[in-house]
Amino acid sequence: MGFSDTPEWSVELLGFGMPIIGLLFALYYTLQTAAIKVEYKPRTQSQREEYGEIGDDEKESPLNGSIQEQDEDVTKINKDLVRISGLIANGANSFLFREYLYMFIFMILFGAIVLLVLGGIRNWTTGIGTLVAFWVGCITSIVSGFVGMRIAVFANSRTAVKSNEGIGPGFTTAFKAGSVMGFALVSMAIVVLMILVEIYRKLFFSSYDNNDDCESCTVTMYECIAGYGLGGSSIAMFGRVGGGIYTKAADVGADLAGKVDQGWEEDDPRNPAVIADNVGDNVGDIAGMGADLFGSFAEATCAALVLCAQSKDLAVHYTAMNFPILISVAGLFACFLTSFVATHVAPVKKDADVETCLKVQLLVSTTISTPLVWGISAGFLPHDFDISGKTVYWYSAAICVCIGLWSGLIIGFITEYYTSYSYSPTQKVAASCETGPATNIIYGLALGYKSAIIPIICLAITMFVGYTLGRMFGVACGALGILMTLATGLTIDAYGPITDNAGGIAEMTGMPKHVRKNTDKLDAAGNTTAAIGKGFAIGSAALVSLALFGAFADTVGIYELQLIGAWQFAGLVVGAMIPYWFFAMTMESVGMAANKMVMEVRRQVAEKRGSGYGSDAKVNYEQHGITDLKAQISHLLQTSASESKQEDNPKALSEKIQELTKTLKDKQEELEECFGKAIAAANPDALETSDEDYAKCISIATDASLQEMIAPGALVLLTPLIVGFLFGVEMLAGVLLGALASGVSMAISASNTGGAWDNAKKFIGAGLFRDSNGVVKGKKTYEHNAAIIGDTVGDPLKDTSGPALNIVMKLMAIVSLVFARAFPKQSDGGYLQQMIGQ
Repeated sequence: MGFSDTPEWSVELLGFGMPIIGLLFALYYTLQTAAIKVEYKPRTQSQREEYGEIGDDEKESPLNGSIQEQDEDVTKINKDLVRISGLIANGANSFLFREYLYMFIFMILFGAIVLLVLGGIRNWTTGIGTLVAFWVGCITSIVSGFVGMRIAVFANSRTAVKSNEGIGPGFTTAFKAGSVMGFALVSMAIVVLMILVEIYRKLFFSSYDNNDDCESCTVTMYECIAGYGLGGSSIAMFGRVGGGIYTKAADVGADLAGKVDQGWEEDDPRNPAVIADNVGDNVGDIAGMGADLFGSFAEATCAALVLCAQSKDLAVHYTAMNFPILISVAGLFACFLTSFVATHVAPVKKDADVETCLKVQLLVSTTISTPLVWGISAGFLPHDFDISGKTVYWYSAAICVCIGLWSGLIIGFITEYYTSYSYSPTQKVAASCETGPATNIIYGLALGYKSAIIPIICLAITMFVGYTLGRMFGVACGALGILMTLATGLTIDAYGPITDNAGGIAEMTGMPKHVRKNTDKLDAAGNTTAAIGKGFAIGSAALVSLALFGAFADTVGIYELQLIGAWQFAGLVVGAMIPYWFFAMTMESVGMAANKMVMEVRRQVAEKRGSGYGSDAKVNYEQHGITDLKAQISHLLQTSASESKQEDNPKALSEKIQELTKTLKDKQEELEECFGKAIAAANPDALETSDEDYAKCISIATDASLQEMIAPGALVLLTPLIVGFLFGVEMLAGVLLGALASGVSMAISASNTGGAWDNAKKFIGAGLFRDSNGVVKGKKTYEHNAAIIGDTVGDPLKDTSGPALNIVMKLMAIVSLVFARAFPKQSDGGYLQQMIGQ
């Protein structure tokens, strides 16, 4: 064993220097985004030529009328732009501040449990140290989610404005705003953890010096710091579950009440739930995802630190002990360099560049990170060291990190293959819509289950190699590897909801059609890369969970888990059931909240229809095509009646009736559209939705999500404590492994099923699908309606229950690790075991 001569100050230079650069970089992009004025202006001729041909809407647009008409239209758009973006920002703030009140109460109550249990059973130094780290983790997670949400609602209207100029400016605005979240979150997480280490280094005076003093040694120090991961993951639970229920209650409610009931387009301003839907994108997909991945970073790093501390070779060397943190620093540097590829080296210039540019970010950041891993490993680890009785070499640690790093990339691209409509799996799901929603759902479920195969094999290889080369420390290194490109992953994740909101704002403010087309193209790429991000998050959660399990097992002295035993068997079965219980609770919560949302929208629409929107005398249906529609319907019915009289074959007659039903359904939707246009022309104010109407839907989503997030959170937090104290650590080990084994497969399949249904709907809606007769089937067709039903079912799968299983795997493991030394000893068994004598 030989240590390098790398000085301690190099750790502090890298550990504080690079994150500070990351925070300054995020601030710089924030100021650049703020410099964009929230003001719509018609495109100039040079902008049209630079970013594309003149769209049809610019040739024949209300904005091409008289100068006075143009000014009035632009003024109205800008007035609505400020109003709509303000409603979204206020709705997001309202939800988060109420959610933070719940979180504050939780921090006090659960913090008291941490202090009393650890302080009373172990010692008060450990209890206080863990409590402080827990609170710091909670606060950092809250701030991380809030920063992401603020930049998202700040950038969505600006992205819409820049998308008017062209797809390139729109992409750059959304990407830079996403970068703010990515770099601010990762930099903040590293800086806060470094500060904790430096402070605790003074508190635990024998750390890095004497590993025999159990009260102040390195082991105890890092077990206390593990509270940082517990705090981050606890807040992620509420952010992910609460935000997920909010966003999908609003989304499902808006779809059912708007698209299905009324036949409205997406983001139609007449839909009272549309603002709540856009708010949900920010509180769920931004704040919730941010808190989730911050928790992954904190837990993976803390698990690796605890395992390092249990090595007598590493525990006395400050530089080697900080290896896990420095791996994250190296990843941050790689992501920093990679970001310039999208903004300076190869910026987006045309539609086809968008998806390629985002995917290249992941590939380039992974490639740059690889040599950095070897440099950090060689410079800060000894040539060889002992962990859990295994001699580990510095290059073994580097191999483990790199395998995790590249496994994450493979999982992301496999997820894309199964969820993007550019590939056959999702196209097959779209084709299944020809025979109705039932076959669509069957195909979607099958796709999700199949999509879990390769990611699980990648994770299994990472775990096998990690454990073979470095025991549980090797597995923890794999988890650190998959999280090295976290800043880039968060950038891409935040980019999607920002462009989605920008499209909604463009639609609701009445911007020209080319603006919505540009934001839709940006959002389409965001949907694909969001699926990659979900795969990345699930894969990292599985490795983090296993790393935490390893730290827990080493802490309680389980080096070889005997699976043959009554308590172990029971633990495995119960643990495998926990994700299903949690999944059912969150799905039911979304259904209940969405039901309330649909009823509210229907009530508002019924009231407006009941008022008549004005008298029929003012409504001119003929001007909007009623005469032609009546003639078409009359001709269709007469022709069908004549053909029916002549047809003697029951099967052929049945097929004609089925075809007639489809055609009449299309005509019904055209009649509804004619009615809406006529009413809007007669009384433009009648169909407008007031701010108060929007606010009622926001309130429903907020109340439902905050009430429904408590029970799932309690299930995950309390299960390890109940099992550990009553049934012992061996049964708890079985519970953790069972939850991991079932949770990871369930999370991947649910997320990919929902993603495939979503993109199948978009594939048909874009007019890319042809039925078995070669006929193009687009929006407002039987196939598209079937796809909408699948997408609505899949929404909570991919955005609530599926991603939230990440937290189930991680949070149960980190709770077990933090309370590990407070549980009864392995030889004694749990308190209930002791009572019954087994």
